[in-house]
Amino acid sequence: MKNSIHQVNPKTWGATAAIGAALLLAVGLAQAQTIYRVVGADGKVTFSDKPPVAAANVSTTEAGGKAMSAGGPALPFELRQVVSKYPVTLYTSSNCAPCGSGRALLSSRGIPFTEKTVNTAEDSDALQRISGENSLPFLTIGGQQIKGFSDSEWTQFLNAAGYPKASVLPSAYRNPATTPLVVVQKPVPAAKAEANQNQPQSPAPSQAPVDSPSNPAGIKF
Repeated sequence: MKNSIHQVNPKTWGATAAIGAALLLAVGLAQAQTIYRVVGADGKVTFSDKPPVAAANVSTTEAGGKAMSAGGPALPFELRQVVSKYPVTLYTSSNCAPCGSGRALLSSRGIPFTEKTVNTAEDSDALQRISGENSLPFLTIGGQQIKGFSDSEWTQFLNAAGYPKASVLPSAYRNPATTPLVVVQKPVPAAKAEANQNQPQSPAPSQAPVDSPSNPAGIKF
């Protein structure tokens, strides 16, 4: 099947043996990750692969290396081993037909994967830094990068990584929720946080003196 790609032309790839070697060599390369766009109190924008420490409302998102959500059903042992070595991340965008085809292939085969959307200028810039261009769909299997969709090519890479050819996922398994590639976090300004801490506390309601045989006057200390 001809390689389908959104925005740019496809590339030619090697044989299955070369794919297996490439996957082994790519384990130590850059992994897919969530990128945080941090807007500081002074308005300065920075990018990081770690959430801002000072942010009070930081919410963690699934990174490319994690395909299990907390409390979800456990993956079969062999599949879990493959996922830990070669996590799959799919990068998509709206109105991208090849992206839908790629998602359908992964889902029908029972591949646990994380999906990142590229819909904003910040997302596009981040994708450019990760893949070197803005073509979609973009797939990573461990450190191996695959640009554009081809069912035969994706199948070769997934086979070389050791993923089962038919789904062995538990029926209740669900992939992590789709998230934007760039997560914008706005830290709480230090001055505002300090002001909240310095606000006077309401005094606790006083209790009426209670008479008792040992304290007939109801004296309180």
